[in-house]
Amino acid sequence: MTSSQDLQPFLDIATEAALAAGAILRSHFGNLKSIEKKGGSGNLVTEADHAAEAKVLGIIQHHFPDHAILAEEGGKLGNPDSNYLWAIDPLDGTTNYAHSYPVFAVSIGLMVNNIPQVGVVYDPMRQELFQAAKGMGAWCDFERNGNTERRPMRVSTTESLEESLLVSGFAYDRRQTSDNNYAEFCHLTDLTHGVRRGGSAAIDLAYVASGRLDGYWERGLSPWDLTAGMVLVEEAGGNVTAYDESSIEMASGRILATNGLIHRELSQTLMEIKPLAEFVRTDT
Repeated sequence: MTSSQDLQPFLDIATEAALAAGAILRSHFGNLKSIEKKGGSGNLVTEADHAAEAKVLGIIQHHFPDHAILAEEGGKLGNPDSNYLWAIDPLDGTTNYAHSYPVFAVSIGLMVNNIPQVGVVYDPMRQELFQAAKGMGAWCDFERNGNTERRPMRVSTTESLEESLLVSGFAYDRRQTSDNNYAEFCHLTDLTHGVRRGGSAAIDLAYVASGRLDGYWERGLSPWDLTAGMVLVEEAGGNVTAYDESSIEMASGRILATNGLIHRELSQTLMEIKPLAEFVRTDT
């Protein structure tokens, strides 16, 4: 297992890359020249995605040329035999970004021997930098009155689903499958203080880690959506598993992340909900 002292250089470079990419996203925001579709309906990519990813890749490959990389736009890069795998989403929340809706982030995570160890999520619009590494805790740097301040992050103390505020989202394939999260969203909206849909998995996980939200679940995700945020939540004292509380499998695309106190109740509720199959379109 890599020690916290050994992780510091990786955290430093991830932070440098996230801040650099965030500056690019700010410069393009509201001034896009190209918005293209990729894959399913609603899955967009812009010149800002490509420019931010190029910046992140350049920084990481300069410092760690022997590492493997999994990037949303570039795919698998680097040394496939490396024990170090960077999971990079240069613009998590592209649909928001393309509509000039200011909820998006840069997400950079590092897995060592397939275990998430380092996570950095940067919200360039609010200039909030969420950071964590195994054994080092989690914290948020933010701007106030022209100065950068640091605040340790801890998950919330909400003890029941009834008193909780949750967040979730909907995958790009929601029109083609009954496993679309509609039933879960509606049912849990009724049981809780509310369910938010932010449109950025990285920010959703960062907000669970910082105690702003009590729990998060979603399906249809990729490792670049999850890696950094998982470290944030766990280092802030939360719990991250599959829906059924078993160990999370990245390949499944499913995650349940909470403050720990409502984890079992939320897991059991999710497992009991039946899908709303009648909402699936057959003409797309």
